[in-house]
Amino acid sequence: MTSEFAAKIMLIAGGLFGLLSVLLGAFAAHGLSQTLSASQLATWQTGVSYQMYYALALLLSGQWLLNNGPRILKTAGMLFCVGTLGFSGSIYALVLTSATWLGPVTPLGGLCLISGWLCLCWAGVKAAARGDSE
Repeated sequence: MTSEFAAKIMLIAGGLFGLLSVLLGAFAAHGLSQTLSASQLATWQTGVSYQMYYALALLLSGQWLLNNGPRILKTAGMLFCVGTLGFSGSIYALVLTSATWLGPVTPLGGLCLISGWLCLCWAGVKAAARGDSE
């Protein structure tokens, strides 16, 4: 996969994650507020917040990759996507279904997110080493 194609996927995913985080936040506030407990709504909001954070991280990483960023940004983007789906997605499913078997998915998603940040840090080190000033 070329860096340009990966960057475009990251930008699309970032836009979709941002869009869905707003929709899911509104859905909880207006559609689920009467059926979920305060604790469940707070848990849902955690998923929404993290989803928005990673929408922004994907948009920034994708833009950096488009502007000749290090190839490791492709790995960061993939980890951010998988991590967001695992972390936020499992939170939504846990709140809606109480399916306890999904519990281990949340920390695995979090591990992907942490790994994505490590890749992003490495991209910064690589960019600094090659003297990128823009």
